[in-house]
Amino acid sequence: MTKPLDTVLLFSMPASGKSEVRRYLEHLTPTQCQEEFHIGPTLQLDDYPYVHFMHRIDDELKARGHDYVFYKGPERPFQDPFEWLTLTELLNEDYADVRAGRTANPPSAAQLVFDRIDAARLRAGLPETLANVPYRMRCEVAAALEEECRTELANKNRTCSQDLAGKTIFIEAARGGPNGAAFPLTPPRGYQNAFNQLSAEILDRAVILYIWVTPEESRRKNFERGLPDGQGSILNHSAPIEVMLGDYGCDDMAWLEEQSDKPNTVRVDRIVVVKNDAGERRFAIKTWHLPVARFDNRSDRTTFVRKATSEWQPAEVASIHGELGRALGVLAAERAKLG
Repeated sequence: MTKPLDTVLLFSMPASGKSEVRRYLEHLTPTQCQEEFHIGPTLQLDDYPYVHFMHRIDDELKARGHDYVFYKGPERPFQDPFEWLTLTELLNEDYADVRAGRTANPPSAAQLVFDRIDAARLRAGLPETLANVPYRMRCEVAAALEEECRTELANKNRTCSQDLAGKTIFIEAARGGPNGAAFPLTPPRGYQNAFNQLSAEILDRAVILYIWVTPEESRRKNFERGLPDGQGSILNHSAPIEVMLGDYGCDDMAWLEEQSDKPNTVRVDRIVVVKNDAGERRFAIKTWHLPVARFDNRSDRTTFVRKATSEWQPAEVASIHGELGRALGVLAAERAKLG
């Protein structure tokens, strides 16, 4: 029996079926997880709550006469595309907190989110922005978001309080590039740049489960799943068409697989600082090969998971179960080869 996968990057296009896969896995028994899917009980991280909070902050700032600070408008893309790296840095921090078992109980959960976003922006090479909002206005916005932020913090604290022994951490995110773009995608867009921003702590342990749909299918499902009051929901939010075409018109996963010097992997090269025996520091290139497998969802295997479990049909369950087991089996085998 192979060792359970440690960390799975569930990276693919919007509405591809990532969240449905996560929900399906939550309904499996520990025995099924280990024997059929090569994973332990799952802990789950996602950068979408931060996307939602950025929109909520902009909305509350605009209502008080302040300019948007993150987006070009409520139905438009980021003002600065390097905000995608801010989201990656927030995932890095969440992952480190889970690994270290760190929880938080601040006086204001919203103010903590504001501080964390500004700190992540600095790490991504952007300036702070919420630190420059007038203090009274910032407090008003925090009060408006406090309930949502407190709920999300409670979810994170529960995750960070778990014993990690035998568990598998799933990290969900979507990245892409403009419709018709050439490869490699221009930084900071695409999976290549997201992988380059991920922490070494993640890269040392991670495999990639790519949910494979076409950009056209991603757009169709994105608008189909959207509910009027669903923007705060992992399962029922939708991205605007300008974002779908400008940020998710294509993705570079297939290109990255083609460029790797090892089959069934994505290669990540990064400049790191190393010390010799004398304690002297120098720069060096470190390479990771992240095992990658595709869950083929071009013929929709996952949407049914949105329904109540009592409505799941045996044929639907068999379809997702078989393809997911196959893909995770590939990842377990490739991970074992790398040691």
